[in-house]
Amino acid sequence: MTKKNICVKLQSGAGARPVALLVQEASKYDSIIYIQADGRKVNAKSIMGMMSLGLQTGLELEVSAEGADEQEAVEGIDCFLSGKGA
Repeated sequence: MTKKNICVKLQSGAGARPVALLVQEASKYDSIIYIQADGRKVNAKSIMGMMSLGLQTGLELEVSAEGADEQEAVEGIDCFLSGKGA
């Protein structure tokens, strides 16, 4: 399992469109990916789960992935949330 703490730095905020794009990013990977924030842990490939997190710029969260491409998955999510892939 690979884990990484990430600070959300999306320039466009974290409304419905950025969350949908984040779910698309997570869905590129075969690994199981979870995002945890404020004591809640959700499947990063679930649009409803991700919407329920209420991601906001500046939020600290933990991304964890388990599977064959877990390292790439965590780095891809990090890149997206840091604003480099959005």
